[in-house]
Amino acid sequence: MEDWEKNPEKYLTNPDGSYILNKDGKPRKKGGRPKNSELSDVQLAIRAKKQLVSKNKKVKKLTRHLAKIKKETEAEEKALTSNVLSKEDTKVLPEEIQKHLDNTGSHVAFMPNDGPQTDFLAAPEKDVLYGGAAGGGKSFAMLIDPLRYCHIGAHRALILRRSMPELRELIDKSRELYPKAFKGAKFKEVEKLWQFPSGAKIEFGFLERDADVYRYQGQAYSWIGFDEITHLPTEFGWNYLASRLRTTDPELPTFLRCTANPGGVGAQWVKKRYVDPSDENKTFVGTDGLTRKFIPARLQDNPFLAEDGEYERMLLSLPPVQRKQLLEGNWNISEGAAFAEFEPDIHVITPFEIPTWWERLKGIDYGYASESCCLWAAIDPEDKTIIIYRELYEKGLTGEALGDKITDLEMNEAKSIGGVLDTAAWSRTGYTGPTIGEILIQKGHKLRRADKNRLAGKIQIHEHLRQDRSTGRPRLQILSTCTNLIKELQSLPLSKSNPEDVDTHSSDHAYDALRYMIMSRPKLDHPYDRMLQIKTRMYQPSDETFGY
Repeated sequence: MEDWEKNPEKYLTNPDGSYILNKDGKPRKKGGRPKNSELSDVQLAIRAKKQLVSKNKKVKKLTRHLAKIKKETEAEEKALTSNVLSKEDTKVLPEEIQKHLDNTGSHVAFMPNDGPQTDFLAAPEKDVLYGGAAGGGKSFAMLIDPLRYCHIGAHRALILRRSMPELRELIDKSRELYPKAFKGAKFKEVEKLWQFPSGAKIEFGFLERDADVYRYQGQAYSWIGFDEITHLPTEFGWNYLASRLRTTDPELPTFLRCTANPGGVGAQWVKKRYVDPSDENKTFVGTDGLTRKFIPARLQDNPFLAEDGEYERMLLSLPPVQRKQLLEGNWNISEGAAFAEFEPDIHVITPFEIPTWWERLKGIDYGYASESCCLWAAIDPEDKTIIIYRELYEKGLTGEALGDKITDLEMNEAKSIGGVLDTAAWSRTGYTGPTIGEILIQKGHKLRRADKNRLAGKIQIHEHLRQDRSTGRPRLQILSTCTNLIKELQSLPLSKSNPEDVDTHSSDHAYDALRYMIMSRPKLDHPYDRMLQIKTRMYQPSDETFGY
């Protein structure tokens, strides 16, 4: 007789009483210990030990949680009982603010520094960048700005950094500030969110990858800020977040705010969006229709860091590129800059009247869809320094238009100025008419083909930028009015595929014109030849056919 026939209670059965079978066709035995069976002493001890360990773990976890709550409570109490400004300090505030403080029992949590920090907090523009030198108080301004509307329940703000560790620093600072500004403000650690008595919320988040923006899909914010936005490689994330900017409260305005130091992987797109379109501290309208402003930050605007000079000395010890970015707030120089030795204080000079008898020349880089650039230079006979004194930098010029503009700019020259032109401008492009070079010659300009040796040309520019050991003067100086050439020499990066050359995908039209000019090997006439020249203020065009 089989076991299931002797002990049927040990086997599983269906509702109709039939056995539940295994794959081999035999009845399936019930699992587990029989209900009335007794455990041995050893088994009971093991079970008791496991239960004790489990309870100890729960006690330790609860203890840690209580300690954390206690720490947070103490921090909040400390923040609520400590003022940034004393009552004596508040007496200098406007009368209306003093009345508000007296009526509400509040106190001043933060007083912005005069200058850029105050301008940033008061800016009415939709999209504002507060950026430049390190130590300007940008992070504190980023934390304070969304508090402006936390008395409105519909207000919801989002403060972002690139990574979570960076975000933690901002959260720690918010613990010092927010309870002082709004009594009753509570921080929810899991959600990384501040809840204010009015119902307003300030949320903290991060964008480590472009795909992280989709965590905010379907969300709506009245204020979005990004601290150190140049850490974003592309503008995709920022543009996507701008689409989350909306509110149903007609009294609640919406804002985009960001801070940054020059440099970083996203420096170029940030510079193009905020810095290049307009002068600093001036409102302009972007291509997307948003009002924008760039507010520069400077170390000297933060008295708490600038007073003793220690922070400035630390910045002065940095390598040249980082020093220019973080101490000077220079947006025109970047990591991997092709001409790191270019110094505006050395190579850029104030315009002056150049003597008419100085030798002159010009270099031209032609473009229609891109910019055409013509640079004029004079040679100082004392030390053969090349002085770039004029530039033409314009897009969409035909050969005829370019020739006319050059003629107009040379009208007051003592004689016609010879120069070099990009070799591409001498090539035919499928039509039978004259080339750009031929058109310019017909307009009366003395021109010949440029030497386009890229490596040799770049080396020559380096040589001309180098300072003379005895005089300290370089062999190349630029008048401050030649803004496009100055900008390119500051910001033009090296090629990633060929570090010996510049990145040709960047704006390099003024650089090319300069390179052509220097590679023409400009030299002074012999003094005897200059004596024989007839000086006149009349414009003298060259031969219309040959240009010489």
